[in-house]
Amino acid sequence: AAAVAVSACSSSKAAEKTDEKATAGGDGVTKVSENITQRKLGNEKVSEYDLNGDKRPDVWTYTVAGKSPDGKDIDKLSRKELDINYDGKVDISRTYDEREQISREAMDLDFDGKVDQVNYYEKGSIVRKERDLNSAGKPSLFLYYEKGKLVRKERDTNGDGKIDNWEYWEGDQ
Repeated sequence: AAAVAVSACSSSKAAEKTDEKATAGGDGVTKVSENITQRKLGNEKVSEYDLNGDKRPDVWTYTVAGKSPDGKDIDKLSRKELDINYDGKVDISRTYDEREQISREAMDLDFDGKVDQVNYYEKGSIVRKERDLNSAGKPSLFLYYEKGKLVRKERDTNGDGKIDNWEYWEGDQ
């Protein structure tokens, strides 16, 4: 039903948005607290969808021109932004690789306009989550996955930028 609603409410208005490029501090750590919205790149086409019928877009889909395996011209999914609480602000931003598999997902979990968690994927499978638990602007919790299963958790419990707590899992325990 959602797919039908999405396709029924599509438009191609471009919205001017601010940048979501992750920044790295001097220590090389990806800064997590960042404005979650992105800018439309010059080669992208934007489609907007109104899922709840309030005449405001809730999902923005970014595509780029590409070729299908059989050589046909197609629009390839590059990014998607979602407003999950319908307040007009982007809460989740997903980036897709050249095979249209998710590669990165930035999430504003407390709806304050800042990214609280970033999920990283390889070949469409989760490999790492980084979470800013104390709104310090950088991750303090790192979750590592293999074959979609949690295998390690690292945490900076005192906010000094150094990991001081480790947990390991084998066989989901």
